[in-house]
Amino acid sequence: MFENITGAQLKSMSLGGLTALCEELRKKIIKYVVQNGGHLSSNLGMVELTVALHYVFDFPKDKIIFDVGHQCYTHKLLSGREDGFTTLRKRGGLSGFPKREESAFDCYNTGHAGTSVSAALGIAKARDLSGGDYDVIAVIGDGSFNNGLVYEAFNSLKPLKTNILVIINDNGMSISPTVGSMHEYLEVLSADAEEQYHKNRRAGIFEKFGFEYDGVYDGNDLAVMIERLKEIREKLKTQSVILHVLTKKGKGYSFCEEHPEATHGIGAGKPSVPAVEYSSVLGEKLTELGAKDEKIVAVTAAMTGSLGLNPFFEKYPERAFDVGICEEHATILCASMAAEGYKPYYAVYSTFLQRSFDEIIIDICSQNLPVTICIDRAGISGADGETHQGVFDLSFLAPVPNLTVAVPKDKDEFAAMLEFSKDYGKPLAIRYPRACTHSFGPVKKVEAGTWEILKEGDGRAAILACGERAIARAFTAAEKAEKSGVRVCIINARFVKPLDKKMLDALKESVIITVEDNMAAGGFGSLIAEYFADAKKRVKVFGYADSFIEQGGIDELMDDYGLSAESIADYIIKSV
Repeated sequence: MFENITGAQLKSMSLGGLTALCEELRKKIIKYVVQNGGHLSSNLGMVELTVALHYVFDFPKDKIIFDVGHQCYTHKLLSGREDGFTTLRKRGGLSGFPKREESAFDCYNTGHAGTSVSAALGIAKARDLSGGDYDVIAVIGDGSFNNGLVYEAFNSLKPLKTNILVIINDNGMSISPTVGSMHEYLEVLSADAEEQYHKNRRAGIFEKFGFEYDGVYDGNDLAVMIERLKEIREKLKTQSVILHVLTKKGKGYSFCEEHPEATHGIGAGKPSVPAVEYSSVLGEKLTELGAKDEKIVAVTAAMTGSLGLNPFFEKYPERAFDVGICEEHATILCASMAAEGYKPYYAVYSTFLQRSFDEIIIDICSQNLPVTICIDRAGISGADGETHQGVFDLSFLAPVPNLTVAVPKDKDEFAAMLEFSKDYGKPLAIRYPRACTHSFGPVKKVEAGTWEILKEGDGRAAILACGERAIARAFTAAEKAEKSGVRVCIINARFVKPLDKKMLDALKESVIITVEDNMAAGGFGSLIAEYFADAKKRVKVFGYADSFIEQGGIDELMDDYGLSAESIADYIIKSV
């Protein structure tokens, strides 16, 4: 019925027509996300609000920034990209997040929480300096609203002397249910009308920052949203406004409404579930360790279930802490608890750990505190694209003094590393991908800085591989090389720091190949190349090229960005 509808056409539609459009958009989102994978429940809850925004404002003249950005599908469908939705999250297709390179309707790339208000302020100030005439809107969820960066931006609103609209999309969820005092504050503001007096008093905190607060409204009521946005648009000529709305995550799809956490992000079609995820190993093993040691505590930044921590949280709630989307705070919380004799385990995605870099250096490692950082989704993560590829952690962690960096070969070695971590007494980072799909034999006793030989060679070439994916590619490459008469040694370089210098010094091979699911620049291979700089060894580093890695399938991206087994084998054959 509605195909590639334009903004001008949208503005001429009746309320009944707009309501019908919302239902069609909802059906299309379900169709495309089930087909390609993506963020489902968050987008279903945003349909009416987004339609109202496009009805009232003039995009792309006006600017909108979606915090995190995974709730932008309706926006994309209303901005000339409907035909491309068959390619959503596929290689070379539409991104699942806002992307400036994709459309003029996406004014700012997002992918991590808490950035929208700062970005809106910057764009609005640029508008003021240039004499522009357009509105700037930040749409932020209650989960992202916990992030401290939001309040840094709030503090600069008055000094910047500019006007923006911040829409709080309050659905009680981030990836996990929203926690924290700010969420409780929003819940108070969402109380019944008879509490209006108390709501008005509490809303005054936003006025102190320079906002007029307007709320709370049903964000899934299209007529109400259009009415409020029209009025607010006039106010934006002279002031900044916070619009607080409530939406239903998964709206219109009963299964999503009942299971918003499980349907926050889904895979394409009905994929087979990996036999084991590293997160499940973490949850099981950490719960086991927690029974033996009451000093063990678990910390997460709003991702309890996806990181496998539900068993620990259920069994030891008094030692389990979800701090919301506040990765820096989570890191310092771990450091300070460790300073008081506890053994914190901080579980976090690689891409989000980047936000804690300063705190890792100063708070954990400079004090040499026994914090174990469990880095999930390390390496290429796939369809979420550039902002979610976990390919930098080895490069930014390797230079940090006092930090031990481990990369298990498979789930069994991961469990052994967790056992080792309990009494290690020093800063430790263990990084691993989502799915465990290979097993590489018995686990050699885990000692810091020790490697193991997985396959003996003929003394000409050795592959030093760290992590399951790298080792799997090393074996495939070795099989190809063996057909050409070269028997390659394969080493499980399970500690990136410290290196196993004893094994390195004993290597007879003159050709050394390193393989890592990480950027080549500054990673494991760089350490090996530096180690052999004065030796008669030829070192070839296989890691990802110096570029941001787009969305796509994990295997195809690994091949295309520098880790194809064929290229590794070809190098070996040509070099020995």
